[in-house]
Amino acid sequence: MKMSFSHLISQCELLWLLVFLFPFVNAVSKSENYQTYIIHMDHTHKPESFLTHESWHRSILKSLSSSPADDKELLLYSYNHVMHGFSARLTPSQLSEIEESPSHLTTYLESFVKLMTTYSPKFLGLQENFGIWPTASYGEDVIVGVVDTGVWPESESFNDEGMPPVPKKWKGKCENGTAFSPSYCNKKLIGARFYCKGILAAGFDLTKEGEFLSPRDFNGHGTHTASTAVGNHVTGVSHFGYARGTAIGVAPRARLAVYKAHWLKGGVGVSSDVLAGMEQAILDGVDIMSLSLGFNMTSYFNNDIALGTLSAIEKGIFVVCAAGNDYYFETVDNVAPWITTVGASTLDRNFHAKMTLENGVSMEGTSYFPESVFITDMPLYYGKDNMSKAICKDETLDRKEVVGKVVICDSSRLNVSQQIKEVERAGAYAAIFLTDDFSSLSPNEYSIPSLILPTGSGTLVKDYVTRVKTPKVKDMSFMLTRLGTKPAPQVAIFSSRGPSPISPGVLKPDILAPGVDILAAYVPLKFMKVGHYDLVTDYALDSGTSMATPHVSGVGALLKAVHPEWSPAAIRSAMMTTAYAMDNTGTIIKSELTNDFGSPLEFGAGHINPNKAMDPGLIYDMSLQDYIEFLCGLEHTKKQMSALIRRTQWSCSNKSIHDLNYPSFTAVLTTKTRYPLAMNFNRVVTNVGNDKAVYRAHLENIPTGLKISVKPRTLTFTRKYQTRSFVVSIDLDRGFSGVIYGFLKWIDQDSHTVSSPIVAMNFK
Repeated sequence: MKMSFSHLISQCELLWLLVFLFPFVNAVSKSENYQTYIIHMDHTHKPESFLTHESWHRSILKSLSSSPADDKELLLYSYNHVMHGFSARLTPSQLSEIEESPSHLTTYLESFVKLMTTYSPKFLGLQENFGIWPTASYGEDVIVGVVDTGVWPESESFNDEGMPPVPKKWKGKCENGTAFSPSYCNKKLIGARFYCKGILAAGFDLTKEGEFLSPRDFNGHGTHTASTAVGNHVTGVSHFGYARGTAIGVAPRARLAVYKAHWLKGGVGVSSDVLAGMEQAILDGVDIMSLSLGFNMTSYFNNDIALGTLSAIEKGIFVVCAAGNDYYFETVDNVAPWITTVGASTLDRNFHAKMTLENGVSMEGTSYFPESVFITDMPLYYGKDNMSKAICKDETLDRKEVVGKVVICDSSRLNVSQQIKEVERAGAYAAIFLTDDFSSLSPNEYSIPSLILPTGSGTLVKDYVTRVKTPKVKDMSFMLTRLGTKPAPQVAIFSSRGPSPISPGVLKPDILAPGVDILAAYVPLKFMKVGHYDLVTDYALDSGTSMATPHVSGVGALLKAVHPEWSPAAIRSAMMTTAYAMDNTGTIIKSELTNDFGSPLEFGAGHINPNKAMDPGLIYDMSLQDYIEFLCGLEHTKKQMSALIRRTQWSCSNKSIHDLNYPSFTAVLTTKTRYPLAMNFNRVVTNVGNDKAVYRAHLENIPTGLKISVKPRTLTFTRKYQTRSFVVSIDLDRGFSGVIYGFLKWIDQDSHTVSSPIVAMNFK
């Protein structure tokens, strides 16, 4: 890609020139390599002679014995909000010099970040003339900041038709860059910035890949998440004919600010760039911060999202993060208690194909093939006498045997993405994949007509094809949609489960939101290949906790519009205590992973219910001091605490971690736990409903062996914002493995139900 200098050269482009065209040479030993470090400093040590923290940070770098003449070659970003400190490219000896300074707190190496609708607003119960949408004026003037892969500004989802002037409080702007100028912004898209110093310093030549050194989205992920959260009303959209209808975000009148910190098709990102995006979002004045990304969690003090979001929470910004897409228990990400952590759920909708064998047996399977083809009287092939051919292993299918046929690929350790490539290579016309992981092929991988059948149905197909001399498919039809499927919602198969590996006593994820087959705006670059043709689309289906996160960000914007005085903890509490844990069959939400009933380790407090969240009755509120008390209980060193909370002084009252005022209750047990066992959990609730209210405690779904008591059993309020305290006591008389749970529900005379899961777990 040719570099364009028709606009003012950006800092990213300048660094690209330095790193890839004119690599600098410093007076350092050849045995020392430059690496990027995140360095926390004690800001109280800044000499008064420096007007800004950045000038102080530059002077530190200039003073290094082997510093280059221009400190810009070392410094990437200076931070003053997400943390106190800076990121820089340093050699080990340069880092050692900095670490000897009394103003140094802690350092850690740059880390890589992983990226984690026509119908979903309707599934959430959002209606034009009822409930939270009209009450919140659709989120008007709430500013949602999205840190992701950028934005495609021409998308109809970001048109500003009928929107009032930009809020006066807004301090952000839109930046120049490759194929992007401030003129692309409007009263809907009010901010667009990009951060690539860290990724360039890590050695990625973005321009080689065709990436845009600008806020313009090259990946599609950022455009999709942004339009899911705040996209305007757009009619007549579809994913190649699927999910045809109207696209609209959860908070369609909210404003959008994007901070591009992820790059390339794979969504590559580094911590220094993400921190810079979060820093600027705080400075610009966003109300909501949406992060569909995460780092591998090790501890709070060296996790950039945990660090940066605590600062955002302190400034009243509601922060929403993805739980992750790692399928299994104990993989949940973004687990800090000040973050609202979102798991993914299914909708009551599926996309499928229908097949009838020549013997008259019909069956349906999952399919996203994007063409309305109808297959008739097609020969059916199954490599029954060769295991490698039966599972469609790489380079095993014989073109002479399969060309122009429908090929069956048996269930195996191979993933379906590998199998479809082999089937296509061998010249087959269509494929049937037998697997119980029906999300194993993403919508953009259906390069030939294909359907996924569960292994149970697959047995019927294999039985037919092995008994008949010339088996045939009588017909196959594609692009079929069904609404009202049951059970729904379910916990998506990929959605990361708890408990948190860092602080299992805080239940994570917090809540479920739609995250499977979400239709939203996309970049009109190559989306997929079918046969010899490249297909592009303005709107596409995508799945992941990345898609669930903007739903909660959008609901957060609606709640902020209705209750501007609420703290981030109050907003999360309202979502959690009004969530539902029953599916559309009237039973506990099920897990796609286990094909059984789920638990709060998978669905948190339950599935988000925006209309109920608008009027929760009671909230569990918290401030920064509550989180400081929580961190005190985790035995951090003084320097680690100072880096986390950006203070040199703080107070701790030695509260139990059990007493964090969270809208859930979690007892963590181990094989060393002695029984009988008793635990107490102290909580404070605030009345945000009617002035006068009486709430009574109800315990539901309490399993055998788990004894729960609540004192007092009645909470009486005589005015709004009045607080009341209570204690939940858990008693266990014997051990168990896994997880058991029930629910505490405070119910008043006005039909408010304030629900919280009570969980006991033993995973060690």
